[in-house]
Amino acid sequence: MAFTRATGKHRRPSRPSLVTRTTVRAAGVAALATTGVVGSLAAPALAAESAVEQTGLTPVISIGEALADQIDAQAAAQEQAAEKAAAEKRAVAAAQKEAEERVKEAREAKARAAREAERKRLTSYVAPISGSYISTGYKTGGALWSSGSHTGVDFHAASGTTVQAVGSGTVVEAGWGGSYGNNIVIKMIDGTYTQYGHLSSINVSVGQTVTPGQQIGLSGATGNVTGAHLHFEARTTPEYGSDINPVAYLRSHGVNV
Repeated sequence: MAFTRATGKHRRPSRPSLVTRTTVRAAGVAALATTGVVGSLAAPALAAESAVEQTGLTPVISIGEALADQIDAQAAAQEQAAEKAAAEKRAVAAAQKEAEERVKEAREAKARAAREAERKRLTSYVAPISGSYISTGYKTGGALWSSGSHTGVDFHAASGTTVQAVGSGTVVEAGWGGSYGNNIVIKMIDGTYTQYGHLSSINVSVGQTVTPGQQIGLSGATGNVTGAHLHFEARTTPEYGSDINPVAYLRSHGVNV
């Protein structure tokens, strides 16, 4: 019996060739490679060639799904890392801003304290001579004074002792004052006047602003005196005869005399 070879459309279909299977697998791997993930799973993909020969594209699809899952996981991890970095950056910026605010507040507090300290200094009063005492009191009687009594107080002081302004004010007189010798008269910030007499030298001029404790001259024995000392007066006007109790005046401004 003769046998004939099957031809044409009756030819038995063959299994996909190794080239076709490899091409399909390579195409799937190449598509996944565009996402950047081929390293760890490329080898398993190639190792699965024998399974592909037996089951077709199913292993390639499974590998593709695994790679897709890994890509998603990596993308999620990258997103989380980016969010963490952004949060850390915001935290650093917030901490820096807070630190800058603290520095600013401290600087402003220091400036306020300095202004307050300066305000207190400028409104404070001191004795006209440091560490001295009153040798002749207010309204002491005697022929030494033309009015019949002492119009101020005398502070004990050797010639050349520093004389200082008792408070803030403006010099309205600086020069010879007759029986007061070299003298200075200052209009104080409270509207009263203070006088410093018998000076050996004068260190200020009319119109000059002075502050508490500022040296304005040196004590001496000029004018009508019997020895070196400082004559100090407190007045309601710059003129002679408007004197008030200088001890009470200084004590009312916190000076212990």
